[in-house]
Amino acid sequence: MISPNPLDGFTLDRSAITYIGVGLQRPECILAERDGTLWVADARGGVTRISADGSQQFIGQQADARFATAATDSSDRFEAKFTQGTLPNGLAFAANGDILISNFGTDCLELMSRDGRTRTLHDRIDGKAIGKVNFVLRDSKGRIWITVSTRVNPWTQAAANRVCDGYIAVVDEHGLRVVADGFYFTNEIRLDAREEWLYIVETTGPNISRMRLVESEHGVRLANREVFGPINLGGYPDGIAFDAYGNLWCTLVMVDQLIAITPQGDVRLLLDDGDPAASRNLLDKIQAGTVTADDMARAHGSVAPWLASITFGGPDLRTVYLGSLLGTTIPSFRSPVPGLPMVHWRETLQP
Repeated sequence: MISPNPLDGFTLDRSAITYIGVGLQRPECILAERDGTLWVADARGGVTRISADGSQQFIGQQADARFATAATDSSDRFEAKFTQGTLPNGLAFAANGDILISNFGTDCLELMSRDGRTRTLHDRIDGKAIGKVNFVLRDSKGRIWITVSTRVNPWTQAAANRVCDGYIAVVDEHGLRVVADGFYFTNEIRLDAREEWLYIVETTGPNISRMRLVESEHGVRLANREVFGPINLGGYPDGIAFDAYGNLWCTLVMVDQLIAITPQGDVRLLLDDGDPAASRNLLDKIQAGTVTADDMARAHGSVAPWLASITFGGPDLRTVYLGSLLGTTIPSFRSPVPGLPMVHWRETLQP
């Protein structure tokens, strides 16, 4: 017998929303630790650490010269990556507690110590520049998964024209390699509880697809691609996270809706914070293929403008944190169901 879905009848009560963090810039991705500490991507070029008591510290990235020659042709080139504009996007904890960063500004997968020392792990794949590295995820076997939204420069052309050149790569004992491609602006990815399926946000799809993990002596590969949930989500999906029941929570950026897709593929609307007229105009222009930057800029809400990500935290994993592209603080609220514990939640991190 299937138990009732904990999200039955649940919608977010705006009066129950609280906020943490001040003066943040583009707090797109949030990592939560067991002790209540949050690590937040920050457009100033680093990560902001927010303690459970609300105190915070910005930790700026600093090129670690010890690793410069291993990562690039010269230390000058390595330093230049940061002066040209670092923009941390997706974050994940390495096994030792360092922070893996998919950097949307430097087009690199990076590793940052908790005091800011940063080195490039990968900036090329198959002899080519990686492209717009968007998100990073570590699994229970220690493999690192990354998404690349596009190789088109500027990337905004790929987003506006639904270019289908996004891909997924994995780093394991065999090195870095592409395991799936042909996605519409690949964004966040998550593994289900058994790590049998990888769920993939295709932002300009606009939908979520999934692929099965297949283990072999030559390394993991992805197979059996299929759409999960509606083929059109009615907005640009950006961030996703599973809860313990199996619902996949998802943010729709710019229309600023928070939805959940049930294990059966049905959509539940949990929060609609978008501007109705601006959202309608945006969706109409997307459908017609005439969307402009101004259309996008006018479409946003007030709770977490350009709602971009979702993270479960708190001691019981029932506190939900919302990341955004235009916000300066982090909204949070209580969920009726705990989140699915991420890999680092089940480990003892050793920074």
